[in-house]
Amino acid sequence: MRLLHFAVLRPTWLWFGILAILPWLQSAQRRSGWPWLGRVPADPASSALNIALRAIGSLGTIAFVLAGAGLVLGGEVIERISQGAHIALLIDRSSSMNETFAGRAPNGGEESKAAAAKVLLSDFVARRAHDRIGLVAFSTAPMFVLPLTEHQEAVHAAIDAIDRPGLAYTDVARGLAMALSLFEDNDALASRVVVLVSDGAAVIDRLVQDRLRSEIAARPLHLYWLFLRTQGGPGIFDAPEAGVADIPQEMPERHLILYFKSLGIPYRAFEAADSAELASAIDEIDRTESLPIRYTEIGPQHDLAAEMFAVAAVAAALLGAAKLAEVRLGTTSRRQVGT
Repeated sequence: MRLLHFAVLRPTWLWFGILAILPWLQSAQRRSGWPWLGRVPADPASSALNIALRAIGSLGTIAFVLAGAGLVLGGEVIERISQGAHIALLIDRSSSMNETFAGRAPNGGEESKAAAAKVLLSDFVARRAHDRIGLVAFSTAPMFVLPLTEHQEAVHAAIDAIDRPGLAYTDVARGLAMALSLFEDNDALASRVVVLVSDGAAVIDRLVQDRLRSEIAARPLHLYWLFLRTQGGPGIFDAPEAGVADIPQEMPERHLILYFKSLGIPYRAFEAADSAELASAIDEIDRTESLPIRYTEIGPQHDLAAEMFAVAAVAAALLGAAKLAEVRLGTTSRRQVGT
């Protein structure tokens, strides 16, 4: 059984709660001019009514203070356990992603590599209802898009924007560093996955390589690279041709794979030259990554200000009715005696 969780948004208002003791220190009832009531029989009903009116006064004061303090119900931290993974989608937003797999601008019914990736990644996310998924884009600079979340509406909205026009350069190193930062506060037992979707690579400085290696060693993960190969372009598994130097400046994709392999983490690369091959690669990742995960979620809040104002109003109405019902007993009795 989960207990109710209350909170206030403006706690300084609670200092006014001390006013709730005033009804117990001073009565608002009229005083009658009787010198002594020692011979009057005890009246339990009157005593109970007196206590009830004081309690109603305190209750109304407390309700008004809580309304001003912004009392809310909910907002508690809920721990959940499910099957899936924590996945960081790292999406290339360079201008070449807006070209087709044939290496030209889309024409007619053709779709760009980014558009094909958007459709297939949306389907991938829809099948993984219990994952926590975040998204980072990169081109000339990395772009933080979405932290790890289990809310699929937010993830789909982020994926829907990946086919917008991008810039020319592909800085995968800074993008990878930002993707790793998504895992800083997540469950240490969860499966961490980075899915890199790109149609190219760039040279990674040796110092940057060492820094990334240290960060990955601190938070082991699974790394997948979905390489969207342009027809006629070099592949990530191709050996250098005769006369081509086997160096990162000449073959950045090949040397990025060699760097990934040297990290000592589970790593797989998929090369896709069309939408069908890309779909097959995403299906393979979907089948592989599914382990128990634990995460926390902040529940929704319900503002109780209206209810508290209603309680205060009812209390004020009852006290007002009681005040109107008062009778000056002393005056009435003297008039009767004079008569």
